[in-house]
Formats: sequence, C-alpha cells, structure tokens
Amino acid sequence: MSSFRNHRVIIASLFLPTTAALGESSPPTPDYQITQDSESTVPQSNSANQKQQPAYRQRQPGQLPLVSIVDDLTSRVITPLASPQPDIPNPFTKFVKIASPQPGTTPSSNSAHASNSSNESSADSNASSQVPSLDRSFTLFRPRKFQTTHQDVRHSARLQRKQSRSTSRRPTSVARGSNADGGYDPWHISPNTHCNGGLKNAVDSVKGRLLQRLWVGTLGSNTDGFGSAMRKNIDKRMRETCDSVPVWIPDGEFESCYDEFCHQVLWPCLHYAVPDAPKTKCFYESASFKQYRSVNQRFADVIIENYSEGDMIWVNDYHLMLLPALLRSHPKTASAPIGFFLHVAFPSSEIFRCLSVRDSLLKGVLGADLVGFQTANYARHFRQTVSRILAYESLPKGIQVEGPVAPVSTGGEAEKEWRESAEGKKGKEKGRFVDVGVFPMGIDVNSLREKKRQPEVQYWVQLLRQRYAGMKLIVGRDKLDETQGVRHKLEAFDHFLKANPEFQGKVVLIQVALQTTESNELAGGVSDVVARINAAFSTLTYQPVVFLHVQEVTFSQYLALLTVADAFMVTSLREGMALRTHEYVECQEERNRALILSEFTGTYSYSGFRSCFAVNPYDTRGTAKAIYQALTMSDEEAASRWQDLHNHVVTQTAQAFTTSFLTRCLRAHNEHASLSTDPSLVPSLDVPRLIPKYRHSTSRLIFVDLEGCLWVRDMSKSAMMEMCKSGKGPMVELPEATMRVLESMADDPKNEIWVLSGLPVKGALERLAERVPKVGIVAENGCFVKTREISNKSGGQSNGARWINMVANLDFAWKGPCVEILNYFTERTPGSFVEERATSVVWRFWTGPPDSTAPIDDDATTTTNELCSPVNTATSPSSDSHYSDRSWARRQAAEAQNHIFDSLGERYGLRIIPGQNSFLVLPNNISRSTAVGTILHPGGPACSPLGGGAGVGDADYDGWWSSTTVGSGAGRTSGTTGGRVSSAGESTLVLGIGGDEKLLRRLNELDDAETVSTSRRGTDAKWKLDPREVLGVLGTLAQVR
Repeated sequence: MSSFRNHRVIIASLFLPTTAALGESSPPTPDYQITQDSESTVPQSNSANQKQQPAYRQRQPGQLPLVSIVDDLTSRVITPLASPQPDIPNPFTKFVKIASPQPGTTPSSNSAHASNSSNESSADSNASSQVPSLDRSFTLFRPRKFQTTHQDVRHSARLQRKQSRSTSRRPTSVARGSNADGGYDPWHISPNTHCNGGLKNAVDSVKGRLLQRLWVGTLGSNTDGFGSAMRKNIDKRMRETCDSVPVWIPDGEFESCYDEFCHQVLWPCLHYAVPDAPKTKCFYESASFKQYRSVNQRFADVIIENYSEGDMIWVNDYHLMLLPALLRSHPKTASAPIGFFLHVAFPSSEIFRCLSVRDSLLKGVLGADLVGFQTANYARHFRQTVSRILAYESLPKGIQVEGPVAPVSTGGEAEKEWRESAEGKKGKEKGRFVDVGVFPMGIDVNSLREKKRQPEVQYWVQLLRQRYAGMKLIVGRDKLDETQGVRHKLEAFDHFLKANPEFQGKVVLIQVALQTTESNELAGGVSDVVARINAAFSTLTYQPVVFLHVQEVTFSQYLALLTVADAFMVTSLREGMALRTHEYVECQEERNRALILSEFTGTYSYSGFRSCFAVNPYDTRGTAKAIYQALTMSDEEAASRWQDLHNHVVTQTAQAFTTSFLTRCLRAHNEHASLSTDPSLVPSLDVPRLIPKYRHSTSRLIFVDLEGCLWVRDMSKSAMMEMCKSGKGPMVELPEATMRVLESMADDPKNEIWVLSGLPVKGALERLAERVPKVGIVAENGCFVKTREISNKSGGQSNGARWINMVANLDFAWKGPCVEILNYFTERTPGSFVEERATSVVWRFWTGPPDSTAPIDDDATTTTNELCSPVNTATSPSSDSHYSDRSWARRQAAEAQNHIFDSLGERYGLRIIPGQNSFLVLPNNISRSTAVGTILHPGGPACSPLGGGAGVGDADYDGWWSSTTVGSGAGRTSGTTGGRVSSAGESTLVLGIGGDEKLLRRLNELDDAETVSTSRRGTDAKWKLDPREVLGVLGTLAQVR
C-alpha cells in the first residue's frame, strides 16, 4: 500500500494559515492609491483613508490598557466589547517596575535597539528603552506596524473571528515581495490569526514526511475591495511562497454563513446547546444555510480546479460539512481519497436531530472515505445519528451508505434527473462504505520544548515569580463563549475563597480570554462575576482575579504563566480536545503541579488524563473542593499525577494524529476502491493457462475457503430447524462431492491443502478431519488450527494431527454479556438466533429469502461470507413485506453491533465482522489472514521440518505454537513465505481461492502466487471465479499429474 508521503495533500480549512494583509511592505512606500480594474479602489494609507470607527469601538485618548476586567467595567459604557485593539501596550510591563532584572540576567539587545532607532519613531524608541528587551520582536511598547485585518470595512463582525490557539506563537511576518517593476505591492503576507492553530501545528510537525501539501481556505478578512488584478497577484504569491490557494467569497455571503449559521446554529448544536427563544426561529428556520451551502460550493470549485490525479483531500471542521459530498459527486474528484475530520464535539442524536438541515449535513460528511473524531464517544454519537436519522446501516467500523452521493448543491428536478441517470443507478446498486475512526489531536512536544527554553520565556518566569511571590497561581485560558464555562469557573473560585478564608489574599486566578464575538462574550456573563469577586476580596495590594485578553499576552508570556502556575483550570461545558492542557503538562516538567479538568472535555475521555482533578462545572461546591485539593496535595501525589499525564502527552502527539489520520484515510480509500471496482474488469480464471504452471511446480500450497466455495450451505429456516432438532442436516453435513475432491487433491504428494473456515471445530470440520486427515484446517477464522497428517518416511507410519488452540491465553469473559445482549435483540427480531462457539459468537439476524440488494460484506473473513440462498429460491420471490422485515433486521443488527462494541469492544479487545445476514464477534487480531501468516512462518507447519503434523505432541513443537499465537503478530510475512515454501531451487505454486480480500492481498505479495476471488465484487485478486465452479476447477487440477 502506498504511503501518504507519495501524495500531495490538499488541506481544506475555513481560514488559511497565512493571509494577505493590507499595508505598506518593508521598505516603506509613499502614500498612494492603486486603481483596480474594477470600480473599487483600495486605499493604501492606513491613517487617512480608513473609515472612521464607531464611537463604541474607539479607545479614549490617554486611556490605559485594560489589565483586568475591573478596569474594563469602568469604561463599559464607551467600550462594550472587552476585546481591545491589537496595538495595546503589554500589561505585563508593570511587572518590570516591581522586579527589575539584575545586570547580566537579561540578554542584551543593543543591536536590536540600534535597528529600532533607525526605523521606528523617537517616541517608539523611548518607549522601547523603558523595558529590558531581548530582541527587536520582544519590544513591548512598540505598536504593531502591520494589521492582519484591515479596518475600512462594513462587516466588522468578520474581523473578530478567531479559531487559532494563539496569535503570538507565530512569526510576525512571512514574506514581502516586490512586483515586476521593482516597486512594492500594497499588501504583504502575514500569519492568519483566525486559522485553526492546532491543525496548522499538526501539519507543520510532519513537514519532513508531508512533502507536498496545498492549503485551501479564506484570508479571514474583507475582500470585496480587492480588484481582479490584486486577487491574481495574491493567488500567485501565496501559491508560490505559502503553498496556499485563497477562496474568494463575498463578504456578505461569508458573514451570513459564518456568523449566523456556523456560530448561531451549528456551534450551539454541536455543543449540546439548543437555543431557546428568541433564537429559536434562527435555529430552526435559518435562511443562512443557503450561504453555508454556497461557501462550501466555492471551496469545492477551487479544490476541483487545483486537483490532480493522485492527490488526497483533507476537509476540516464543521464549517465545511457539505464539502466531501460536493467533491464526491464531481467526476474529476469522484475517485479521490477524501477525509473529513471534526475538530469539535459531536452531540447525541437527540440533539442533532433538532437541526432542520440535518439530512444534508450528514449526507455531506458521508461523501468522505474516512470521517474522524476526537473521541470514541463523538464517533459513536455520529454512527447512531446516521443510523437513526438516515436509516443507514451503522457498524462499529463505519457506515454502509446505500445509493450514490448526490450533489448537495442541486435540488428539485435537477436532483431528480441526476438520480435517474445511469451513473446514479449504478451507484445505487453497489453503495459505499465510509470508515469512522477516532484520532485524538495532540501538540508538537519537541517544538514546545524548544520554545519554553527561549530566554524571553525564562525572563518572564522570573518576573512572574517575583511579582506573585508567596501566592498560589491558578491559570485558565478560554474563549468567553458560554460553552467554555468561564462563568462556572469564576463561581467556583468565589465559593473556594468563601469556604477557605485562609486562602484569601494568597490565591490569584489569572484568566486569559481568547477572542470571540460580542454576542458570545455578553452571553458568557463573565463581567459581573469578576466584578463581584474583586469587589469582595480585593485589597490595596491584592486582586483575586486578573483578566487578560489574548492580544495582551504574547506566547512567551503565556508559556511563562503555564510554568509558574500552581494549577491549570478548564471548566468547559462541552469541548473537543483541550490542547492547552497538553501545553500546561509539558510546561510543568519541573514543578509537576495539578490539572483541574472538566469531565465534559474530550481530553478527559482518555485514560491518560484520568490523573487530573476531574470536575463537573455545574457542581460549584465540587469544583471548589477540587481547587482546594489541587493546591494542598503533597509533592509525591503531584509528581505521580503529572507523570501519568505526561506519558499521555508525549504519546498522543501532533505527529501521531496527522500520520494516523492520513494513513487510515489512504487505506480506507484503497479498500473502498477495490470493493467498488467493476467485477467485470477482473478476468475469469483461465484454467488451461493455470494447468501448465500447476503441472511443472515441484510443490503446491493451496488455501481454499470452505463456506461459499467448497460448500454452499442451506441457510433457510427449515434447514436450521432440522439442524436444531436432530443435530444433522445440510448445515452440518459436508457434501460427498466436496469430500471426494479434497481426498483426490490431498493424495498428490506435491499438494499441501489448507481449508479455511469460520465454523466451530465440532460438527462438519470434525467430520472433515476424520475423512481427509491429510488436509490442514483453520477453524473459527483462525482461533483453531488442525495440522496435516503426513507419513513418517522412516517407519512407514503416519503421525496423527491434532487441533491447536491459538487463543488459549485470551480472556473470554466477554462471551456471557455478549450472548445476553444478543438474546435481547433476538427476542425483538423474528427468525433470528444466536450461535455460540468456543471462541466467538455469531448472531444470524435474517433467515428469510435473499435480498439481491443486500450490502456487500465489509470483511469477508466471517462465516457468513456465503451464498445464503434457500432451497427452491425461484419459488420464494422477494416481496415488500420481506424487504421491510429484512430492513428491520438489519437495523436491529446495526444497533446490536454498536451496543456490543461500545460496552465490550474496547474493554476486551473485540472486533465485529458484519455479513449479509449475520455478524461475528471474536477477539482482535484474529482472522484467516493472520492464521495463514502463522502457517507460512519459517517455523510453521507449511515450512517446518516437522511437516504438517510430524512430531505433534512434542514439547518443542507445542511450545512454538503457544508462543506464536495469532494475536502476538508472529508469523506475519510480507513478500516471502520463508522455509520450504520459498527455498531456492524449488518452484512453489501458491493458490488461494476464496472471498477474504485481506487474505488474497496478502497472498498477492508472495512469489508465484495465483489468487482467485469468489466474492462477486471488486477485488484485488488476479482472477475471479463463480463459487459454483470451484469444485469443478479443483477436480480438474486433481487429475493433473
């Protein structure tokens, strides 16, 4: 399988990592205007030509920077938004007056100051000289020269979007370039403060392996004033220098999509907040969905225009939920590998079903090959939502989608015509399977370690320790959205101070607020709580709550806060992965202090973070108690808790997230592509061509499926009733023709025959072993192996074979609860029954007439990979009632599989293999493919000098089998069979016949292998063969000598 390193990855995110910011590039250019070929003119002077800001946005002359929410409240009438402008002086400068660095402790920056004096104004230089500076970029009072967003716009709300984790962790500028005439453009490339910082950092962490990438997104600023010439210039420059392609969206359309639908409809729903009146109408009848669909279509158009054969497409987050289906429905990208990852939470079906556009959103996401989530709970919610709303078959591995992917942007007659087209009919017949996986995000630990060692971080650590000497610091960093639980945090802190008066004046909560919208900030209700706490507990020298905005804190200062903190507190009401907790844990490498974490974050769902102090944000007293415990625990307990947290952080990294998601996406696409391949493209087995190769080979290794190849069982209800009553019948009695063919093949000394089955040992396989002892048998999909009986050449006697238990060391305590669950569903599904085996459990949910439109098995290793056709099929035509009954049975089967997987799967390490009319539950890493790998191992029965049964019973041989269980991974080969099978000078033919695609792909890696598929679907096998012709082909080969 090819690696994602060999593909270019197109990364679609709402905001690009970099943006085109208006302003003069360095060196400065005179004030002038460039007339575009459109009617608009872009002003180049940021002072004279900018539109006057509204009065409530203006900072009054001489107003001091807002260092806490108390100061903010004093000017709330004039400045209702707590978010200050980016050019505010840094509030941390007051620490310098309290604790000035000693001579020699702060790195000198004379050269930087010299440089500043030549380019900055005298005022800026004087301000800079008041604070010790490490370098030019660290000068605190120097205002930002370039704005990443411009001010002369009407849609001011668009300027306040922020999705990144920090604005200061990125360089201040990326590139500035000259035009063809040697002059300078009226814009420059700058980091985009709105981009998804976690995604950007994750992609950058694997830049050595992800050599080819292309970002697709918006600039994050108003672009209606950009003329076509300027847009072309931006397109070219960003493509060449940043590997980015901007998506140009009208400002009004973007504002309606982002501000109204994404943040007022989708965001609350995904975070379990269904709005009440007066937002109810906006939530249920939002007309902004048209703009949301239009934005997704614009993204699709840009991606399709830039797509090349072999590219992978990675779609990110809830802003682009329609994009996968739009790409899948276009002929150019219909066969492209597409992955979708949701960076936020996904609610239960009872919440998501409240959306009026729920069907379109779900179908849009299901256009991907892989849908990824942060936690197993979010993935389970998604599977259940799809099953209950769209009535699709939901399996633990993914979703079976029926029919084609409809173009989301069409509707009415156009969509009706599309569904009636030949392509639509073809897609409806075969359907698709969409993988659903869990991929927890992490941080780039190595990069963070380098940053926290920087001199400026150590400098601020020293200042903070002197400023808050003798005090306990609790640090938080959240958006002011209602779902972030900042108000709940403050209420708990208030209760903590009241319940523990000895901590009054000794504990400070420093809350860093991330940028958000005005409506969300007001809805968060933080201001009044902060004012109440500070009014109640403040003194002349003590303020319990220090409220800072992210624009006021550089990333170095933020890392310093994490380093000196005595506790880090996250009280989100609902959140995905709180990566700031990972940063805190890494910064606490020396102090090992406590983490207080909400139970409703995705981070807490992982066992590695269970060593935190878990809190329910709605329980104010419980949260206050957790604060007390975190501040008073012993150093030994703190070190033990931190070690568990740190082990998880260094394992669940950004590199692991990116690599696992892209690898899984490519693998899922390849599997789906092979299943969707037209079977007519695979040639039928050419027996005359195979016979010469068969005749001239010195040895032959033949693997053949029993069910569906050598034996087509009668799965009708009458046959099963007969088996249940007498223990005999067509379900347990092998046909005589099958026995004779196997005997004839096994009599040839060149042949080594292995029969692969999912049946239990007792019954049909036991009879087969007695009748044809020279045939090796794999039972219960690899749980048991019967070695072959071969003659002892020296004594002329034959050594008897025996059954080997490959899973003897596994825990099967799961079988009891599993059977109970299946019995519950059996009572509610007519005609179904449970078949309990030694190491696995099968539930047959449908025993009625076959359904030609039944979905293809996702994994053919199950015992149900058979032609489940009853006797006298022609006399039992399908009817509407049969179809509805079978649909109900399939729905019940999907519910049962999800229930078993969620309650027992992770705990006991189980896998569920779905079939057309039943599914199988068995331990992980058990399959026919891994069993064959063990057989082909150099020490296995196909290659060992002991042969296929010689010496069975010897301690050494049994010891090898017990130490090479399938689950241990022993015996897995690639490209060679080892031992006798691949010995030099011998010509070994490996022939595999069956429907297990994983096994066939494995055998394809061997030299001189011929693989034949009987699954009647797309396959990677070299040949295809009708299952009814298998016995005839083997009979023909048996006569070749």
